[in-house]
Amino acid sequence: MFTINENFCILPESYLFSEVARRINAFKGSHPEADVIRMGIGDVTLPLCPAAIEAMHKAVDDEGASATFHGYGPEQGYPFLREAIAAHDYKSRGIDIDPSEIFVSDGAKSDTGNFGDILSTDNTVAVTDPVYPVYVDTNVMAGRAGNLSDGAWSKIQYLPVTAANNFVPEIPGDDNIPDVIYLCYPNNPTGTTLTREQLNVWVDFALRHGSLILFDSAYESFIREEDVPHSIYEIEGARKCAVEFRSFSKTAGFTGVRCGYTVVPKELTAKDKDGREVSLNHLWNRRQCTKFNGASYISQRGAAAIFTPEGQRQVKEAVDYYLTNAKVLREGLTEAGLEVYGGINAPYVWIKAPAGMSSWDFFDTLLEKCNVAGTPGSGFGPAGDGYFRLTAFNTLENTIEAVRRIKEARF
Repeated sequence: MFTINENFCILPESYLFSEVARRINAFKGSHPEADVIRMGIGDVTLPLCPAAIEAMHKAVDDEGASATFHGYGPEQGYPFLREAIAAHDYKSRGIDIDPSEIFVSDGAKSDTGNFGDILSTDNTVAVTDPVYPVYVDTNVMAGRAGNLSDGAWSKIQYLPVTAANNFVPEIPGDDNIPDVIYLCYPNNPTGTTLTREQLNVWVDFALRHGSLILFDSAYESFIREEDVPHSIYEIEGARKCAVEFRSFSKTAGFTGVRCGYTVVPKELTAKDKDGREVSLNHLWNRRQCTKFNGASYISQRGAAAIFTPEGQRQVKEAVDYYLTNAKVLREGLTEAGLEVYGGINAPYVWIKAPAGMSSWDFFDTLLEKCNVAGTPGSGFGPAGDGYFRLTAFNTLENTIEAVRRIKEARF
């Protein structure tokens, strides 16, 4: 008789955002009159920019004529998009990334979860805590996590990022060196960032110990401060120790369109069990060619349009709109007497729950008293308990109203 992957059975029953949605729906069911402002899941609200819409309309027309029809595309992505990414996201910042090192996908969530396919299950893993749940859950699925106790997995190394350490993770000691390190900056969920100097410390650590950094920079377009790197490859030596994941979801509102990419430099290698050097670029390409048929031609045409002068202007307008929302949240909630972090170079604000409240207590209280829904910090890891995340992805009007309601609640 066939058997199953038992690792799926030890996962928590519900994915964080599914549980948040369930609780909101239950509240709406018992309070149908409530006007709930949803600021939990990081989904965008502005429509796609006109440049992307126009390009995708044309791409649909291409698919309607024999001379311009596109069937299966290259698994790595069409050259027109890979070349645009290399030029605009990297060369413009003085970073040398070849288009052959760029793999277009349907988003960073898939790639950060799937990259473990080419890594040994014997690798030890470190994550910042709190952390985007996909990094942890996919390692549980692969069998790298051990057992769950008090919200933490026994084989995963948690690197706390809290107000106590100014949200900067401490470098592991020499007696506990992880093989794989997940970093996400600007950070989800805390909305905080690392400076070049702080990120340089992690690159030096990885180079010194032979560790691999999986760097999620899905929110880099929200960076406004000069000393915050947009890419880990701005740091010398990172090409030899880091993979970078990016997404058009938040940058260009592609949450429903689905398109992103992963950069795997050709200098990045690992040793097999016989001590031979193996290219991760080659392994990832092999994995993608087997398991992925490529992002659609239509979505890639839309993504490429973002890099036109008009597309860049339109996308910046959308990002600035969300950053205005973040400022409204940060300043308004601070005025309300709450401790608030993030929201300067990111679309998330990270709130310290009022004294005596757990993350889920604050979730229930905000929902019931203010009809505002966010995400409990404990859902992102043990160090997230006592914190709460709100997103800036709602409308400006709703953001202002949410702040007004929270101020009136007098926490």
